[in-house]
Amino acid sequence: MLPLGTALPSFDLPDPRSGERVSSTSLDGAGGVVVAFWCNHCPFVKHIEEGFVAFAADVAARGVEVVAISSNDVEAYPQDGPAAMAALAEAAGYGFPYLYDETQEVAKAFRAACTPDLYLFDRGGTLVYRGQFDGSRPGNGVEVTGRDLRRAVDHMLDGGGSLEEQTPSLGCNIKWKPGAAPDYYAT
Repeated sequence: MLPLGTALPSFDLPDPRSGERVSSTSLDGAGGVVVAFWCNHCPFVKHIEEGFVAFAADVAARGVEVVAISSNDVEAYPQDGPAAMAALAEAAGYGFPYLYDETQEVAKAFRAACTPDLYLFDRGGTLVYRGQFDGSRPGNGVEVTGRDLRRAVDHMLDGGGSLEEQTPSLGCNIKWKPGAAPDYYAT
């Protein structure tokens, strides 16, 4: 996992829906930044998608920016390609950019391992949370609330640093291109 206290990794990626590029520096001045590694086909992402869209709107009203990034190998998983990303973002009402990491270098910079993999950086660009949205999983009967990430955002906005208790994300493995899985990734 990316160590707490790490600076927001640099990125500059296209948003297939808008055609614009979004960079880490364009997020400067935000009250915080949530970066979500995401993809179209993952059942864990689909399970929290509606709750995450509502969460993103809630925290945006409080000055926290949200971006989602898809880093999957689109040769093997064409349903995660840019055209499908744009269609999903539009259909699901994403109020945040959904960026395409074609080279997978951004996922590696974040040490991302799964979808959804969630990171919260404070207004200074320091990592204060990395972990799950909440304890809900497909089929476990737990309501999707965003409890863990909401608590981390609240703590950050109240002037706190990192929360002591952080539960790692659980979901589908990022679909690495052949031979591209990073050293940190347990295959």
